[in-house]
Amino acid sequence: MDILEILQIIAAIATIITGIVSLVRPLAVRGFTGLEVSGPRGITEIRAVLGGAFIGLGAAPFILDAQAAYQMLGIVYLVIGAVRAVTMVIDKSIVQSNIVSLLVEIVFGVLLIL
Repeated sequence: MDILEILQIIAAIATIITGIVSLVRPLAVRGFTGLEVSGPRGITEIRAVLGGAFIGLGAAPFILDAQAAYQMLGIVYLVIGAVRAVTMVIDKSIVQSNIVSLLVEIVFGVLLIL
């Protein structure tokens, strides 16, 4: 196993951990994402979409045991990063947490595509 494979595994595990935190502690994501929840429906949405999607996306490379699954996860990160970059300007939301997220998305995206 080379360093790139180890970094890809770390990126997939970090994706799963992000999903688990969103699932188990949906209100904790507020501080980093800025998402406001006005009731139980919003909490369910964070658990389902942020939690479920990130767990599923991160787990796919391990379940499928295929390089293409890592690449798919990389594409997802790069698309999220591209949309974030554009909308940070449009929405005037160039703040530290968005910049950190963007950098992680670019780094994970590139690592996972290679």
